[in-house]
Amino acid sequence: MSDFEKRIVQLVEVRADESGARTLTGYAAVFNSPTSIGDYFIEQIAPGAFSDAIKGDVRCLYNHDRDHVLGRTKAGTLRLVEDAKGLRFEVDLPNTTIGKDVGTLVERGDVSGCSFNFRATKQSWDDTVNPPLRTLEKLEIDEISIVTFPAYDDTSVGVRSLEAARTEAEAAKTAEQRKAENAAAAARRVAEKRASTEQRIRGIRQDAL
Repeated sequence: MSDFEKRIVQLVEVRADESGARTLTGYAAVFNSPTSIGDYFIEQIAPGAFSDAIKGDVRCLYNHDRDHVLGRTKAGTLRLVEDAKGLRFEVDLPNTTIGKDVGTLVERGDVSGCSFNFRATKQSWDDTVNPPLRTLEKLEIDEISIVTFPAYDDTSVGVRSLEAARTEAEAAKTAEQRKAENAAAAARRVAEKRASTEQRIRGIRQDAL
């Protein structure tokens, strides 16, 4: 199973220039916006999470279909910028059937969702709150998509990440407990040795009297 996850943002609009060419704009992700993921946990994206990802080769697809490419950063037809609000995108729609269709659907308001495909390379969990809070600090992305049916349909990886974080926390806790137990045992051995030595010294002194 892929360890990539999908998230949705409902912020897509279309604009056209004098030649009639259409460009989709919007935010593929918004920072510091706590969102419930399948009632399993709350998730938010930290500013700077995409700073490295936007330097890579990212595609814009329709409904995550690799046969429906709308733009690509390497070709300059997809532009990604991380600003104070989130991950902003601009994609120049191609003069193809799918490009024209997507532009018309967004223009009519039939399609308004954007999704992005990501892998968390750095994250933190706050398990002291209920539900747990996941903060995505660094992300790897390979595509964003204009989508027909926005849905948080891929929470399994996040749940596994939560379980892994809890396991790591328990492992760290166990290690700390072992360290404390070892220190206590060492202290007991030192105390016992000291007491034994003192008893021997007292015995020697008494014999000498």
